[in-house]
Amino acid sequence: MPSFILCGPKMAVCMLVLSMWGVIMLAMLGIFFSVHSAVLIEDVPLKEEDHQDSQNPLQNVYAVYNQVGYNCFIAAGIYVVIGLVSFVQVRLNKRNDYLVR
Repeated sequence: MPSFILCGPKMAVCMLVLSMWGVIMLAMLGIFFSVHSAVLIEDVPLKEEDHQDSQNPLQNVYAVYNQVGYNCFIAAGIYVVIGLVSFVQVRLNKRNDYLVR
């Protein structure tokens, strides 16, 4: 029977902890970007033409805020997948320790 263990137990646990932290951090950042937090204005990639709209100058800025928020949610989703893979690796490593050879 082929073994699907890709990494050792310590690396799997480390990846699991880091992915949990990544999900929490990126989900919070996604929420704060989605509500247009003024504290994060320095982290928004704005261009000069985003400020030049004469009819509604904040509409372009809010669109960039929303795009960065969506990117954070996508990255959090990727961390969820990595966390699931890490969890499976932890379980496989535990099961492998209990097998008699």
